[in-house]
Amino acid sequence: MAHLSPEELIAKFREARAAGEGQPGSPRQLKLQRELMEGCPAFTPNLLELARVLRLTDEPGVPAEEMLAEVQRLLEHAVQASNRSADALIELAYFLNTHRNSPVEARKLLEEGAAKALSSVEDAWAGLISLLEMEGQFPQALELSARAERIFPDSERVMGAAHAARHAAVVAGLLPPDAVDS
Repeated sequence: MAHLSPEELIAKFREARAAGEGQPGSPRQLKLQRELMEGCPAFTPNLLELARVLRLTDEPGVPAEEMLAEVQRLLEHAVQASNRSADALIELAYFLNTHRNSPVEARKLLEEGAAKALSSVEDAWAGLISLLEMEGQFPQALELSARAERIFPDSERVMGAAHAARHAAVVAGLLPPDAVDS
């Protein structure tokens, strides 16, 4: 099978999801999602969705433990294929805690997932503060700066963006000159 383009992947993914509307886990939905998994085993959104659907589905003739083993394989593959993304780590952690009584492993995965998610938020907020400042939206930039500085007090990116936003607000006459840290 030739590799699918990103557009084709998304179209097939949407088709599979639509097949489950009104009846999540329908035989058609499971067939389409499994075909997509076989065609593109590294497409993480499908792996995560298929794992979720399988947990909610009572497939005729499939013992519960067999279904749980498939779900676990899908989630482990999603973690690997996504380069240990926060979403995949968190999904696997919930599964291990709920279905495998493995709170120690789940905790490690949740901690890693939380750290990755926080890192993304830190990067996004630093970028958003800078963008708001460049657009002259100083009140929003200053509000987000205050929140970001509280949550990420050691972040050079956040501190730099916040400082630049305060400086621009001073230049615009919205803050007194002493509002900018030296």
